[in-house]
Amino acid sequence: MGAAGSKLEKALGDQFPEGERYFGLENFGNTCYCNSVLQALYFCVPFREQLLEYYSSHKIGADAEDNLLTCLADLFTQINSQKKKTGVIAPKRFVQRLKKQNELFRSYMHQDAHEFLNFLLNELVDILEKEDQAAKKEGETLSPSEKTVNGPKNPQANGVQKEPLVTWVHKNFQGILTNETRCLRCETVTARDEAFFDLSLDIEQNSSITSCLKIFSSTETLNAEDKFFCDKCCSFRIQLVKVVYNGNQYFT
Repeated sequence: MGAAGSKLEKALGDQFPEGERYFGLENFGNTCYCNSVLQALYFCVPFREQLLEYYSSHKIGADAEDNLLTCLADLFTQINSQKKKTGVIAPKRFVQRLKKQNELFRSYMHQDAHEFLNFLLNELVDILEKEDQAAKKEGETLSPSEKTVNGPKNPQANGVQKEPLVTWVHKNFQGILTNETRCLRCETVTARDEAFFDLSLDIEQNSSITSCLKIFSSTETLNAEDKFFCDKCCSFRIQLVKVVYNGNQYFT
């Protein structure tokens, strides 16, 4: 490491993770909300690896058309390719694109990091979906000989509804909530699934995420004005509601 090592490197010593980079992000007056989210996403290793792979496979250059995905991939690649283990990088290109795309982030007011994360993840999904659609259209314009040589890109029977695209953003952050409702008279159980990128948890009197999730998914009795109408009994009955959480390893 030598005498030139940073204070962080000296403090961690041999415990400094192999191949890891600890870089701060320059604050442009009011972008701490943005920097905190970008730092958290960078240290979500599966997400970072997918983004670095996206950068290398798409050969993003300085003259490439900017969007939030290309700017984020460029930033993560800059950090990952640094020779030093610690330092500071200015996410100027990403912040410029963010302000250009959404006027909410153009002011000098501080923004909510949670809202920014939701906006960013949804934008990344939209970009990936548009790229997938563009790739499918390109495949449809191939000549018959090219289709024969390359094979069909998206074979699908006529009349079969297409499944929604599951991107690597979904695979890293999306979970499923299942609301199970049981009628206490006829014991009929109904379930409803709902996809999510984030959960709103009550943390006032809890000391860990695990305990918050247990309370979030606890069973609730619905009675009085909160009674549900049971289609089986055809009447309003006291019912039990249970939320089943099925999230990924990495969630917000």
